[in-house]
Amino acid sequence: MIAEPPWDVAVIGGGPAGLAAAYTSAKAGARTVVLERATHPRYKTCGGGLIGTSLAIAESHIQVPGRDTIDAVTFTRNGRRTFTRHARRRPLLTMVRRDDFDHAWYESAVAAGATVRQNSQVRSLTQTDEAVTVTLVDGTEIAAGAVVGADGSAGITSRHVGVTFEQQDLGLEVEIAATEQDRRQWRGRVLLDWGPHPGSYGWVFPKDDELTVGVIMTKGHGAETKQYLQDFVARLGLTDRKVVRDSGHLTRCRRPDSPLRHGRVIVAGDAAGLLEPWTREGISFALRSGTAAGAAAAAGDLPAYERQVAEELVPEMTAGRRMLAAYSRRPLLVHAAMATPVGWRAFEMFCRGEIAMAEVIRQPVIRAAVSLLG
Repeated sequence: MIAEPPWDVAVIGGGPAGLAAAYTSAKAGARTVVLERATHPRYKTCGGGLIGTSLAIAESHIQVPGRDTIDAVTFTRNGRRTFTRHARRRPLLTMVRRDDFDHAWYESAVAAGATVRQNSQVRSLTQTDEAVTVTLVDGTEIAAGAVVGADGSAGITSRHVGVTFEQQDLGLEVEIAATEQDRRQWRGRVLLDWGPHPGSYGWVFPKDDELTVGVIMTKGHGAETKQYLQDFVARLGLTDRKVVRDSGHLTRCRRPDSPLRHGRVIVAGDAAGLLEPWTREGISFALRSGTAAGAAAAAGDLPAYERQVAEELVPEMTAGRRMLAAYSRRPLLVHAAMATPVGWRAFEMFCRGEIAMAEVIRQPVIRAAVSLLG
């Protein structure tokens, strides 16, 4: 039985997409509740690199808990052909730990007027023409005029809406305790390694006293992914470091025709399969889609959210698919491109949020190369 007045907006999931939605909805005057299955701050597997697009949104809402700022990138091709490029003017990336980052968004959403309920795991959703009923595992029922689903690609809201995925990748990471030498060596610099398997790559992201080392490749190659990570860590000379935690996660990109809404329920971020297919960057997509979803839910205009995603995010995903296809076929060409002024400049501008992936791919030299590779 529903034991409380209905909410205007219920947000399921307390990550960047959900909390951005809750902040926006509450700021618009909607009675907003967030249902989070864990308790903030909580660990989340994530590279934690904020590109300029993410940083611009975050800085207007929170005090970004940066652990490092990046102005240099070392590129390798499966551990070989090493070169480093340095940014001109301002940094490329800001590094955060997701427990810090998500907790800052939690505090911001609460300050905006949203109610956040921790340890509230959702069991099911039912809806009528007037409202959605969210049932928790303890039997509590919560009614809302609209629901924003932000509980991940394997969550209940994604299944409820019927999201379908065309690309699934397995990422493996280790968080390593950095020695003083490691901190000096990696401060202000990341490593991107174009991997040995089609579409794969690895990374080292410094976060003050920790290094995030990870790899990603197409799902279905678990043994090869694990071996790539082991070889990568060994090649970096980090096998004797203390592992603070290790984890894995699946990233899923939506099919172009996948729905974003079912009745009064819309999905954002990973729950909608919104991320850039080549780099698998998802935080900027989470913040942008969450903000748009919160505004649409508060206004009672859910189709507006679908239109905004189609206009702003889908073109970037389409460009990312083309880049992934080109990279999968000719990784050495991509590696060589990063050493050229045109390639490095496009990469810089993308990292800073000055151009989107759809604009990167329209650069004449890059467009010609991608077209040549199909």
